[in-house]
Amino acid sequence: MNTLVTFLLAALPLTAGWAVHVWWLRGCLNTARRDPLTGLRTREGFTRRATALLKDPRAVVVLADVDKFKHINDTFGHAAGDALLKATADRLAHHVDPRGVAGRLGGDEFAAVLIDNHGTAGDLLAVLHGVLARPVDGQDPAVHTTVSLGWVRAADFPADDLSGLLRRADEAMYAAKQSRAGTRRAGLGRLFATFAGRRAGRAGAHADTPVVGVAA
Repeated sequence: MNTLVTFLLAALPLTAGWAVHVWWLRGCLNTARRDPLTGLRTREGFTRRATALLKDPRAVVVLADVDKFKHINDTFGHAAGDALLKATADRLAHHVDPRGVAGRLGGDEFAAVLIDNHGTAGDLLAVLHGVLARPVDGQDPAVHTTVSLGWVRAADFPADDLSGLLRRADEAMYAAKQSRAGTRRAGLGRLFATFAGRRAGRAGAHADTPVVGVAA
């Protein structure tokens, strides 16, 4: 018995040290998955959580892009641009259901997955679009822009993974940006354009598979 007690006492510091090390590593990993400017998940962290959420048929994938962001940076400076990105991230995170997730994919591009319990995603995102267009508190009112949103219901494309759904949301978002519609849904409805989206402006772009539908 004494030998066992001695062994356990000797092992206690090692066990405690290992637990602290694991806790530290977990903290580092969580930090690495958070964007240092906005506090949102990075692409990696967002992808992990979003992929899990897509198992729910009520999931909605949203892509958001700040309009004329380069102009803001060039005209008012990077500090103003950073404040705009931070405000956009805070507002987006606030409007995503606690069971959902929001992330910064890079630059001025954000993504979210929310669970649409009541089939009102279109209304929610219309409200969000208005919120994202508000001036940033404490900043020059001249620093003003809007955010274009594209979204897609995962249930409309059950064969698509997260990458495919983000592509469809991307096409819808750029269609919204080009038409200044604010928000646009990618769906199964009447297709209105074969060259919609950012790929329309690329040399050699083709329109073999139109994916953007009129918002319902």
